[in-house]
Amino acid sequence: MPGPDIIYVIVQSITNSKKHGIATAFGLGTGVVIHTALVAFGVSVIVKQSESLFFILKLFGALYLFYLAYASFKDITSYNFDSNKAADEKLIKLFKQGFIMNVLNPKVSIFFLAFLPQFLFDKELTITIQIIILGGLFMMVSVLIFSFVAILAGSFAKYLRSGKAAVYGKWFKVSVFIALGFYILFSN
Repeated sequence: MPGPDIIYVIVQSITNSKKHGIATAFGLGTGVVIHTALVAFGVSVIVKQSESLFFILKLFGALYLFYLAYASFKDITSYNFDSNKAADEKLIKLFKQGFIMNVLNPKVSIFFLAFLPQFLFDKELTITIQIIILGGLFMMVSVLIFSFVAILAGSFAKYLRSGKAAVYGKWFKVSVFIALGFYILFSN
């Protein structure tokens, strides 16, 4: 099952264009910088040990996704599947949305806390430096994979260019945001 980040990239690529999916991928990838820093400097241990702080972060993440669902529902211009009319402003907006979506997902920090220390590679480098290097590698790989998915999904979108597909695309996007919000809110 693809994770919420991949689904988000696919939705942006299909409903907008390949370049919009790639902008989203770069936003999601850049969010990894925050999680890497939290793990490198030990902050994510505090989040992991505090159930209430973890829940608050999950709640903000879910509320943000519900907000995106509402904004997608209200925005009638995003569903024309005409990538030539898509403004560069939207690219920056999608980058920011991807970044915020990733940062507000506390499970990424917990994953990094459990995952990255297993791959420490040098006894002379500090753990902090090694975590930063590993987080940077993870970010690069994530952006590459997400961008590849964006290109594939954007290529598929050309088959969906019709009036009915635009309506279905709108409801698909709204449904995905709501589902991702509930997924973040109710998952452990």
